[in-house]
Order: sequence, then structure tokens, then C-alpha cells
Amino acid sequence: MRDVTYPPIIVTAKTAFRALGQRFQLHGTEHVPREGGVLLAYNHIGYVDFVYGGLAANPSGRLVRFMAKRELFDHRWVGPLMRSLHHIEVDRGEGVASFHTAVEYLRSGEAVGIFPEATISRAMELKEFKTGAVRIAAEAGVPLVPVILWGTQRMMTKDHERDFSRGKTISIHVGEPMHVTGENPVAETAELKARMEKMLDEAIASYPSDEQPPGAWWVPASRGGSAPTLEQAVVLDAAEKRERARKRAEKRAKKRA
Repeated sequence: MRDVTYPPIIVTAKTAFRALGQRFQLHGTEHVPREGGVLLAYNHIGYVDFVYGGLAANPSGRLVRFMAKRELFDHRWVGPLMRSLHHIEVDRGEGVASFHTAVEYLRSGEAVGIFPEATISRAMELKEFKTGAVRIAAEAGVPLVPVILWGTQRMMTKDHERDFSRGKTISIHVGEPMHVTGENPVAETAELKARMEKMLDEAIASYPSDEQPPGAWWVPASRGGSAPTLEQAVVLDAAEKRERARKRAEKRAKKRA
């Protein structure tokens, strides 16, 4: 796959990281194979997870093709960039095409990134996982590598102002590969989630304490923070979904008028 845009984007991103004075905690990056198809499964806590998620595979010299919602590809400026990076468009209402595209990429030796939660977690904990990651990895016959991001939510996430102030730590934990069969995708997805929950605990515990004070909004309530609980987040997510539906209906009504 020919990449013209991706290399300069990486250079630009790393320059921005230095300008922001960011520090990185990278653990387990050796688990990303240097060649052959591999599916990386990430937790989702902020809008910049795509930018930082690729660093998990960077030490192995891999470029990650992320599966991302169709709305990004429909955007006037973001869309052409996403396509130039060979990311994979996902239509949440009809995911068959993206499933087959991901499998095709993996079978051709690419590294693909997926967010099993599908949407950002307001609780900063793992939401329920879709079985797509397991089914895609099994169909393609490639290892499934869990990845936990921590600290990215402090810059840009739901319900909070953007904060690109200097000096933040970004933690990236990469786990050992899973070799799934797809025979019981529900059970294998539960195993993936359990592994990632343990990794999330480790990421939070090892994060600099001076950057993670008690009661911090970006820390799960179950771990002493003030983020919404998973139950509260479900209510907030539902309200957001209703508001989006209302806006879409208004837009359609205006077009008809």
C-alpha cells in the first residue's frame, strides 16, 4: 500500500508532541509484530486517540489503519486526509463493508486499529465491547493485540473543554497477542475486555500521581475520580443520541422546506 501522506503526518505529530512538552510511557510495544497482519484493539477515551494510538505500533515500524466512523470521511477537510492515510470507513448502520475491508487489509499484511467500544467512554472505564474485533481477527487469521491509552482524554473528550496545555503524560500499554478462533466470539470478546481492564488498572496505577490528583474529572469514579459512573454515562449517551436524532430531523425538515 503506497503511503504519501502518512510519513509526513507522523513527523508533524511528533513535532507537535515535543512542542507540547509531552512525556510518553510506552509499555509492551514489542508485542506488535514487525510484519504480517495484526489487529490492534484500543480503549476509547478521547477524540485524539487516533493520533496517539499509532504510537503503539511505531517502534515496530508499522502504520496503523484505523476503523473510523463514516462522519469523519464525509467531512470536507478530514475526509480526504482519512482516505489518504488508508483508514477504513465504518457505517454504524451497515458494517458489512467495513468488516470485509478490514479483513482484506489484514490478509494483505496491514496493521489495523479498532475501538471495540465503538464510541468514547465518558466513564473513562471500558464500556461493553462489540464482537467485531474478535470476528475480524478470526476471519483474517491474525493476532489480536490489546492496547490501552491513558492521558489522551485530558486534551479532548466529551463534555469537557479542550486543553492542549504543555507537560501532559501520555501512557500507552500494549498487551500480549490473543489468537482467537471466532468459534465463540462472545466468550473471546469477554476475555479481551478482561485483559484490557487489567491493563487499564495498571496504566492508571503507574500514571504520575502529581498529574492525577484525587477527584480528577478524567479518572473513573471507581478509582477515586469524578468521571461519571458507567451507569450515569449510559444515561448521558442516550441523551446525546436523542439530541443528534433531533438535529438530523430538523436538518431534513429544512431541506424539504
